[in-house]
Amino acid sequence: MSSTHLYNYPKQFKLENGKKLRGIEISYQTFGKLNASKDNVIWACHALTANADVLDWWKGLFGEKNLFNPEEHFIICATVIGSHYGSTNPLSINPVTGNPYYLSFPEFTIRDLVHGHQLLAEHLGIQKIRVLIGGSLGGQQASEWAIMESNKIENLILVATNAYHSPWGIAFNESQRLAISTDRSFYAQQPDGGLKGLKAARSIALLSYRTYEAYNATQLESVNEKTDGFRASSYQNYQGEKLCKRYNAYSYWYLSKAMDSHNVGRGRKSVIDALKTIKSNTLVIGIENDFLFPLVEQEFLAKHIPGAEFHSINSAYGHDGFLIETDILTNIIGNFLKESVNKKIIKLHKTA
Repeated sequence: MSSTHLYNYPKQFKLENGKKLRGIEISYQTFGKLNASKDNVIWACHALTANADVLDWWKGLFGEKNLFNPEEHFIICATVIGSHYGSTNPLSINPVTGNPYYLSFPEFTIRDLVHGHQLLAEHLGIQKIRVLIGGSLGGQQASEWAIMESNKIENLILVATNAYHSPWGIAFNESQRLAISTDRSFYAQQPDGGLKGLKAARSIALLSYRTYEAYNATQLESVNEKTDGFRASSYQNYQGEKLCKRYNAYSYWYLSKAMDSHNVGRGRKSVIDALKTIKSNTLVIGIENDFLFPLVEQEFLAKHIPGAEFHSINSAYGHDGFLIETDILTNIIGNFLKESVNKKIIKLHKTA
């Protein structure tokens, strides 16, 4: 059983850059029931344009008869600040002006996204998270949370993510923002502003999410005579239009900047020292042919998080494999969690 909720934080929400948002809202969904001991919480952090319905966008890993089953677990997925899906975002009404924020919305970081979810967890009375899991932007949130509240996260699962966003990743995001900014309507103060630019940005993003092999498998022409109207061209257009029907350019713009901000070493001794403070039982999973978050980034995480377990998988879908290869992920994560329980039992016996 699932339910959708809206948490209203009545106080001023202070961002990492010192700016403030008044009375933020966080939209979230829950699946299953919190048990009496409140130790069955699975918290999923979503990626760039996803919503709070994790049973929909992570099918095969979350859902009835899946590894994370709402019959057994209390599953929470909350949309981040800036998201198009219900949380306070650039299309929200600015209480000071009575008009939508648009480009007057303050910039925010991954840590700000985590802070919002920490407030939600506090509101729900959740003191312990059994499993915190996220991929891509969601993994960036999960790693930050595990550093910020090292005693709260029992098991941490990081998929296709990094400790800091790379120059390569930032360059891809900037290219997408350049595409959005060429659309004059982006500056027109209207909800559908920048959609033509967003369509182009999505086309750029897809090239970083997928692989040469994936396009050859799905978009290769069956005839040799074409000189125009290629399947790959139609696919890029279709995917761009599909996003424009469900998302807005302003949220995309700001969330891409938040991704760029990700660096667990900021304001701390170093990136490595920050990772060393993680106390969670940690699993890191990388995708061998991930073009956007290369395997070396997950190897770095696993090397410097104490006791972390590392697995790599191969997927023709590249970065998007973290959403698609759910059978492989179920096997790896399921075994990891079983071992985690066994370690806990052994530890209890030793202290008894």
